[in-house]
Amino acid sequence: MTSEQQCSGSRIAGCSFSIHPMSDNFIEIITNALENVDTSKVWMQTDDVTTTVRGKMVHVFDVTKAIFLHAAKTGEHVAFQGTYSIGCPGDSDGDVYMAADDKLQNADTVKDMQQPVSAKFSLYPLGGGNYMDTIYEQIEAMKQQVTVQSSHYSTKLLGETLAVFHGLEQVFRATEESGSSHTVMTVSISANSPSHT
Repeated sequence: MTSEQQCSGSRIAGCSFSIHPMSDNFIEIITNALENVDTSKVWMQTDDVTTTVRGKMVHVFDVTKAIFLHAAKTGEHVAFQGTYSIGCPGDSDGDVYMAADDKLQNADTVKDMQQPVSAKFSLYPLGGGNYMDTIYEQIEAMKQQVTVQSSHYSTKLLGETLAVFHGLEQVFRATEESGSSHTVMTVSISANSPSHT
């Protein structure tokens, strides 16, 4: 196995995500959300498909949560699709952001935002170990945060956005700390869906 194929020694985390507002003014909703969020402690790049943020795990979750909440506060139906990763082979772009302290840049601006959501997540502990035991343990842990329901190929979550993101971050961190050298988690979140009414 070459060095490029081995899991990265850097513990830089990242998320590649897309926000989809179901609205004619989707461009304004997305750009306003991006402009209202402090991204100074993450590496960020946007292309024609996704936005990617990278840095310390706490800041990756802080930024993605804040962007979603700022888009959802418009009252429009907003969908979020994201892939979180840590330990990816060859992952090094943006390592300079690992020197940032742990003070969250967006916590105060979103702490009072009430936004119920439906979400699904799938957890992939890669790089050895009893991965199904790890997944089941983390699903049980998530039940302390939000309502959990079984679903094909994923686990469904119902609750407030802040609780959902808190639970997702805890699950992701616990999986990485359990010995998974490369952890991936896919997340789909829906806010203000007409089907919820």
